[in-house]
Order: sequence, then structure tokens, then C-alpha cells
Amino acid sequence: MNIEMSQTNLLDMDLDCLVSYVFEDEIDPSLESLELNKSLSDYITDLINDGEVNGRFGQLNLVHTHKNAKQKRILFAGMGKKQDFNLDRARKLAANVAKFIRNKNFSVSGALAGRIELPKAIAVSDFFSAIVEGASLGLYTFEDHMRKKGDSTKPESSSLLLGGLGGLTNKQQDAVHKAVETAKVVSESAKLARDLVNEPANLMTPTILAERAKLAAKDTKLDYQSLTKKQIEKLGMGAFLGVAKGSHEEPKFIILKYSGDPKNPDKELGLLGKGITFDSGGISIKPAANMSAMKGDMGGAAAVIASMYGVARLELKINITALVPATENLPGGSATKPGDLLTAMNGTTIEVENTDAEGRLVLADALAYANDQGLSPLIDIATLTGAIGVALGSVSMGLFSNDDTLANQLNESSLDTGEKMWRMPLWDEYKDQNKSTVADIKNTGGRQAGSITAAQFLHEFAGDTPWAHLDIASVFMSSKVDGIYQKGATGQPVRTLISLFTKLAAK
Repeated sequence: MNIEMSQTNLLDMDLDCLVSYVFEDEIDPSLESLELNKSLSDYITDLINDGEVNGRFGQLNLVHTHKNAKQKRILFAGMGKKQDFNLDRARKLAANVAKFIRNKNFSVSGALAGRIELPKAIAVSDFFSAIVEGASLGLYTFEDHMRKKGDSTKPESSSLLLGGLGGLTNKQQDAVHKAVETAKVVSESAKLARDLVNEPANLMTPTILAERAKLAAKDTKLDYQSLTKKQIEKLGMGAFLGVAKGSHEEPKFIILKYSGDPKNPDKELGLLGKGITFDSGGISIKPAANMSAMKGDMGGAAAVIASMYGVARLELKINITALVPATENLPGGSATKPGDLLTAMNGTTIEVENTDAEGRLVLADALAYANDQGLSPLIDIATLTGAIGVALGSVSMGLFSNDDTLANQLNESSLDTGEKMWRMPLWDEYKDQNKSTVADIKNTGGRQAGSITAAQFLHEFAGDTPWAHLDIASVFMSSKVDGIYQKGATGQPVRTLISLFTKLAAK
């Protein structure tokens, strides 16, 4: 679906459908502001008085005009009570509206988004942004490998025009136009992450992931580099290579560099993503049930690559280097065994107690490399532990950090995007569970507090550098269709990361 701003009054346009957003507690029975009501002999007023159009959240009422207006139909989209309305609800509602329009196969529709008196806490530009994100993400499909396509052909044949800007100031209109263009880029970035995660593992090997990262860098201000196995060996990344040993696929260490603030080259943030393109668990093999979902164990890498793509498209004034250690974790004849000892890039020795705790091993070397390059602060994204889902369910990702400022910045950005996160503790008492009798540290602390001990392991390699870890294993996939999410990859936390970087760039 093409989503564009309309400079023409939508009420003067021939449309298949006109979308009118209405609050439950502020429906005007006279509808004096909606000229269409007069054309329809107050028919809409009758529907409101009868309770058929009531504005309850999520309720969609389609009204046919029977050729008494330029618009063939009016779709009333219920926003619920004004006091309960927020941007997350706006995205979900816009997603459902877009799906309705697509399923009806309407050609050109328009939404009177600028005619609503929003709650004071919501800027009109943010509302437009939410509509664009909601519609774009809600219509996402992944049917690249299907001979018979489903709904994926319909979105391209329809358009949604956003209008109702007549009552806004010039400053507000400029802000809306900018917000809409930004929302398009952010949505495209999130959908890129979804695409990468949804690909089958045989079509998303470390080499292919590197090629997709290179493609994302093309035509943007991203510098791309991918280190080969020999280069990784020369750097002494024994933890990363220990995970890669069981696979015939060559590991890749992907580096994407964005220099949007060349006057401050010393200020360079590090963004790291776990890139396990398939995780069988290695010798500590996983149960067969649902193992196919482990094609998405590179969800952190996908989020990092997609976020860098968005940052470059938006040309933010910030410097970021992204690091993606990419490999498969398979139980081959040369695979690392439980009880083996690995040496990370920074010299730390690691006892491998469980080969299925591999994500922290590849990130250990990535964090050591980031510190060696002087990157700060550091943010790593990983589908790290099943334990985070036990703690937080499928609602929220886990946030771990050694720096309150960075943690608060991430949390504030997540509130803007609706990609929920919850800060978890990093108390010293949890470190004891990672103690080894034969090495500096072991790679698992056992079942209790599994997500915390995993984060504590990473903390050892982040050191004193301001650092945050997002465990997205609980939210990187959706088991159902819900608003902006389809069944499959969610693209989290791309929108939150771009929001954070936008704010940091503005400072």
C-alpha cells in the first residue's frame, strides 16, 4: 500500500473509502464538522444516535454513501476513550484499518487524520507517524518463496492518502510531513529485520547475512566490511570460533560503520548483534520440537543491520559502528564439547559447560573487539535466553545495563515506540553462579536466574564501558497476528533503537 500526504481536501476527492477516526466519548451527533453528513441527509447522525457508530476502540463501521457523495464509502475507526488513547493504540488501529482496506481491495482511500482533537500529550505529527508505522507494519507479509501469493499483491494496488491538515499551522504541517517521511524509513527498516529473520536458515547463512548487510550499506553512507575466518583467527576470537567449529559454513564478523558526525570522531557508539543463523544447540542439542524457529537466532543481528540501514537513510548526526559475529551452531565432528576451554580475544578463559549457551560466547569476543576499538557506549541485542520469556512472557524484552543514563534513554525510547522492555537486576551475587573451577568463567550459571547470569557473563566482557544488553528472545517472534505484528518475526527493537539514536543525534 502506498501511503502519501494529500495537499487536496479529501472531502473534495473521489475516493473508494474515506476513513474518519472518532473518539468514543466525543462523537458529535450533529457532525457539523463532517460535510458528508449533510450530503447523506443526516444518515450518519442517525447511525450514531442508534449506537451503531460508537467509537469504541478498534470498532470499524463501513457506511455506503450510495452515490450521494464523492466518496463511495466512509469507514469510521473507533479510537476508544480519549483518556485511554496513546500512540501504541494509534498504531494498532491504523494497522487494522489498513488491513480492512486491503481486504476490501479498495483502490484509493483517504484518512482525515488531521481533523482530530488529540489528547494534549500527543503531538499531531506523532499521531501521523503512528498511522504510517501502523499501516505499513500491519500490512507486512513474507511470501517470497510461495508460488501462489496471498494478500501480498493487494497492498501495491491500493493507496492511502493522509489529509485533514487545513486546520494546522504551517509549523505543524511541516512537522507532520517530516514525521511521515521518517516513519516510512523506520517502518522499512523494521520490515528489513523481519525479512532477515523470516528467511529459512539454508537461505540465511553467515555468508548470505553478510551479503544482505552489504546490500543494506549500498547507496547509503554505511561503510561495510566482513572479516573472514583467517582474520577472525588472527584477532584471537577463540570464543566466537569455538561456536563456529561444528559448522561447514564459514563464520563472518560483519562490521557496518556510520559516520554521521565527522567533527566528533572520538564519540562513537557500538551496536552489537548476535548472529547465530541457526542454533541446534551444538553437542548440547535442543529438543526437536520447534527447533525450526532457531533460524531466527540471528534476530539481534537482523535488528542491528536494519537499525544501521535506518540511521543511514535518515542521515542522523551520530557515529555508530555495528558488529555482528555470524555463524551456525551445529553438532559436527569438530564441534566444541561440554567441558572444553576457550580463550576469548581479551585473554579471558571460558569453560564451556553447555554448548547451547553459545550466544554469549560470540558476543564476548564482539564486546572485547568493541572495547579494543574504543567504542562507547555499547548496546548489544540478542535472542540470548529462553529464561527471559519465563520472567517476562511474550510482552516485554529484558533490559540489563551497568549505566543508569543509558538504561533510562533506552527505556524512554521504548515508551515512544511501544516496544516494551523491563530493566532486570545485575547484582554481584549473581556472578557467583558463573564461577568456574578450571577457567576464569563458565558460560552458564544454571537454571536459576538464567537471563541474569547470561547478562552477567556479557558484563564481564563489557567491563567498565557504559553498556546495555537487550535480551529479545521473548519478543523477536509473534505466534499470532496482532495489530502491527504478523505471525513470525516482529522486527523488535529496530524502532526503539532508531528512536534512541535520533534523540542522541539531536543532543
